Amino acid sequence: MNVFLWIVAGVLAAFFLAAGASKLSQSKAKLGENPNMKWTEDFSAGTLKFIGAVEVLGAVGVILPALLDIAPILVPLAAVGLAVIMAGAVVTHTRRNEYKTLPINVVVLVLALVLAVFRFGPNSF
Repeated sequence: MNVFLWIVAGVLAAFFLAAGASKLSQSKAKLGENPNMKWTEDFSAGTLKFIGAVEVLGAVGVILPALLDIAPILVPLAAVGLAVIMAGAVVTHTRRNEYKTLPINVVVLVLALVLAVFRFGPNSF
């Protein structure tokens, strides 16, 4: 189970590192050009940068504390934070009737919840 949870953490870290880096490195206008990123119209540029920064920190948080064995309780806390971000994404896409991206959001939400539950519970560090 530990190997499975490390794989889940790695997948989440890769996903959120890429998503967060793109929000941090591109302007709001550039993000809005992507057909899957039309939701950015509803948020300010500062909010998008904040979301990107939180995603990058969450990506680091699901890997680094356990890897370095420094405050490994941060792993499930970071996973909960990423789950909250994905719950917000599900709500945002649903309100905008953008159902095409919902399956990805739900899968990532479930992965974050699985990591949080198992790292808080039976497979904690």
